[in-house]
Amino acid sequence: MTIPKLSDIIGIINKIAPQTLAESWDAVGLQVGDPAAPVSRIMTALDPGEPAIDAAIASRCQLLVTHHPFIFKPLPRLSAADPVTARIFRAIRNNLAVVSLHTNYDSAEGGLNDLLAERIGVFSCKPLTETVREELVKLAVFVPKGFEEQVMAALFRFSGVMGNYRDCSFRVDGTGTFLPLEGAKPFQGAKGRAESVQESRIELLLRAADLEKATEALKAAHPYEEPAYDLYPLLNRGKGFGLGRIGVLENPVTLAAYAADVRERLGCRSVRYVGNPLQTVRKVALCSGSGASFLHEAKRRGADLLVTGDVKYHEARTAEELGLALMDAGHFGTEIIAAQGLATRITSDCRHRRYEVEVLCCRDELDPFQVVP
Repeated sequence: MTIPKLSDIIGIINKIAPQTLAESWDAVGLQVGDPAAPVSRIMTALDPGEPAIDAAIASRCQLLVTHHPFIFKPLPRLSAADPVTARIFRAIRNNLAVVSLHTNYDSAEGGLNDLLAERIGVFSCKPLTETVREELVKLAVFVPKGFEEQVMAALFRFSGVMGNYRDCSFRVDGTGTFLPLEGAKPFQGAKGRAESVQESRIELLLRAADLEKATEALKAAHPYEEPAYDLYPLLNRGKGFGLGRIGVLENPVTLAAYAADVRERLGCRSVRYVGNPLQTVRKVALCSGSGASFLHEAKRRGADLLVTGDVKYHEARTAEELGLALMDAGHFGTEIIAAQGLATRITSDCRHRRYEVEVLCCRDELDPFQVVP
């Protein structure tokens, strides 16, 4: 077991929610901290507010991971009189780094919207609105007989996934030829003598985003001094990512009954809804935080209901006009589950890498809204 650096934990976080999935207006990633600093204790939270900062410092954490960004807009000045910058100063004084995952975690596979769907019983989910589509590349590499497995093992870390299948490739036998020139250090054969070698051509799919690391791994695993490989851009559609989710309930239920169920599942103080209490709900769209802007998309996709937070009066009227049920479980209620979700995932990934890290979930955050019983 080793104690990782902050940069190592950021690498894990970028696997959980790649920054390429963040909206263009968003501010994600490292907000405060030294990438070279060691990290042995982490706290996760929804907001980088005083409760989370206080809890992280009291627990002797070196890193606070939040969903909402610590620094969202450019700061005109750094003054301890300002609440935001005062928290920045406090974090720095206590050697507490802050990393934020926002819309990239909303869109990521296994991210916040998938956690929300699972929590409120919505299955077979797809993104409600697609914002990013993976670009795919085909890699073909030529490997001498007997070395195929070690080269494929190196590449399968980055590739070989097709739907519900992994380690996917195609292989065909052939003959490779080469003539080592002066200065060459051939794996087999001798300088100045033409060689003919039995080789396998191995093909597999790569995400374009992984291309650089995959080719580095290929060269490290390949026995040749200069491995031959080809890269082909593809028109194939890669995996799509986006905000919100749309799926189905296991069993149809009335809107009123489902509202009560959602309130219990999320532990909300209250849930508001728009629509006929007795209408049947089967197909559900959802978006954590503030997602009423997706009303028309939810209707277009055939949803009976959109579950989100921060619903305004005129958005409720729009839902009525569309004939779409709308449920407001609150911004806090639909997003606080991010803290535990991140703690669970970071813990698992650190164990996999044999990092000596303890991950805590902040329990001190409360919904800022109070509800009259």
